[in-house]
Amino acid sequence: MTPAAHDQLTILSEQREDLKAQRLRIEKAYCLAVLDHITAKIRAACPEAVYVTFAFYGSRTLDLHGVLGAQTNPVRTCPELWDNRGEEDEHPLDAIADQIESDVQTALAPYSSPAWASVHRNAASDGNSWLLELPPADRAARVADLVRERHPEATALVVDGRGAGRVIEIFEGVADDGTPARTPRPRWTADCDTSLTRLLGQVLALPALADRHLMPLPGDYAHPFGISTSDQVRLMSLPPTA
Repeated sequence: MTPAAHDQLTILSEQREDLKAQRLRIEKAYCLAVLDHITAKIRAACPEAVYVTFAFYGSRTLDLHGVLGAQTNPVRTCPELWDNRGEEDEHPLDAIADQIESDVQTALAPYSSPAWASVHRNAASDGNSWLLELPPADRAARVADLVRERHPEATALVVDGRGAGRVIEIFEGVADDGTPARTPRPRWTADCDTSLTRLLGQVLALPALADRHLMPLPGDYAHPFGISTSDQVRLMSLPPTA
């Protein structure tokens, strides 16, 4: 192989890898955009909706079961708001049942879809039954609410995009020297950490949300544990709690 041919192969190989990475980013954003679209339609017809429940098969086909509300008590099951398999009185969601099934299947089609982080088994069923938690209308506001349950003075987060949205530390209150106080080990439960990582991963995956809520860190920022940072480590200011 001539030097010129080798250089051309190297350039095209790099371009190919860049395109693959770009396609993956777009695919993830598209999956979430589809999920947001159908969530808005579901909640327009059924405002109390929290979960879509379905069966999922090895051929990656989906059978829509219905829509559930929030669990009001740990020992109770989620209330059934709409059953797609029953023949009860007509429900507004009947008109978009096919679209719900199709859009949820699209949102979950790639194994890499961030929507999978919102899926878990339906503990109230022994069969092939899964729950997809619908995203909140405002992810940033929900993140702020979760953080301030344990850190009421929190004003911002440092988010590591390399860890799919892992929180590195919190800025809360003011230190003795007048700078924001830094808390590198947040005081929240494992469930809260899982919810935050899922929501922040979705913020990172949606370009419009990332541009709105994430910004570069100050040039003098130092990782609390001495680890190197990159442009994927971003600062997220928390909106005021309603």
